[in-house]
Amino acid sequence: MTSGAEFLGTAGPFAVEVPWWSEVEPVIASLRRALGVDVLVLRLLGVEGGVGGRDGHVTYHVEALERPASGLLSPPPVSPFASPFAPHELRSPWARLEGVRELYGWASAALAAAGRTVTGPIRQRRTWNLSGLFRLPTDRGTAWLKALPPFSADEAAAIAAFAGADPGLVPTVIAAGPGRILLEDLPGVDGWNAPGEALASAVTRLVAAQATLGGSAVPGLPELTGPSQDERVLALLARLGEVAPPTGLTREESAAAHRLLGRRSLLERCGLPETVVHGDFHPGNWRADGGPPVVYDFADAHIGDPVLDGLRVLAFLPRERRPAAARAWIDAWRAHAPGSDPAGALTIAEPLAHLHYAVRYQEFLDGIEPSERIYHLDDPSTEIRAALRAGSL
Repeated sequence: MTSGAEFLGTAGPFAVEVPWWSEVEPVIASLRRALGVDVLVLRLLGVEGGVGGRDGHVTYHVEALERPASGLLSPPPVSPFASPFAPHELRSPWARLEGVRELYGWASAALAAAGRTVTGPIRQRRTWNLSGLFRLPTDRGTAWLKALPPFSADEAAAIAAFAGADPGLVPTVIAAGPGRILLEDLPGVDGWNAPGEALASAVTRLVAAQATLGGSAVPGLPELTGPSQDERVLALLARLGEVAPPTGLTREESAAAHRLLGRRSLLERCGLPETVVHGDFHPGNWRADGGPPVVYDFADAHIGDPVLDGLRVLAFLPRERRPAAARAWIDAWRAHAPGSDPAGALTIAEPLAHLHYAVRYQEFLDGIEPSERIYHLDDPSTEIRAALRAGSL
């Protein structure tokens, strides 16, 4: 725990009920109860145990917004972690106190320009290498501030594109700027346990919007079409071929992954249009309050083949729910793109989708400071091996 340029000491260890490292609300609540002051969790310093972004013994750098009473903190230990004051060029703005303050000031000014007033303390919900998320109470309901890294897509541009096709599909943007977006609250619950009709609604409405947007260029979204994707995959295979497994690849794995790119021409024959792709279209990125789901979190949006979204939802559903989701996606594309072969696309593209995510995870690793690379360290090679398994079926 720090206060400005002073290292105050340490707190804990203590247990929290939410196991995910990035979900810092329970960490803040525990510290507030123990110390009687408000704090900010700035960043992850290290993890002992745990896997997949959850569990284990996690050490954070926390900033005290007021000084705790004497005797509540332990003396600074001899720590295996880098000093919280050591700068790093890839540190996120929301992982620095001055960066958080600047974000708060921007959000308050943006709300004021929209005729709204912040009515209480801004609360931190999540922090990790991919985003910072903050809840702002206002006189006209809750607003959410999301801070984004440089390798994120322009979420506001993606939302605007989809809103032009189906306004109810996406959240309402209050304001946006480089590396930040301010959104209206989305009531309800995330879609992990969405009933069948909500699942079908999310899938079919996304497809309808993508069919409308087919062939569109959206400034702020990268174009990840066939040739450019293959170049990115080849560059990654070359990099990982120079690293020992498990983080890297064997020569045989690299050669086999190279051969999977031959599926690209088969996928193109399936006839789906290049369009705006969500990029991470799993049920956790939908939210519903009894009506049709709203889709959010467009940080991975791009122009490309929409089969990526069809495969993403299937990958995150329980096995018994996948056939219904696949049927909804296939039927929707057959209706909007007569003569296309969406069923064939799902089969052909699965290894290519894993290669896409391998490249994306490497972008994360290249864009974040070392202490937070634990979130994604082996993900590129893991996705490539998943591609090889899918390609052998």
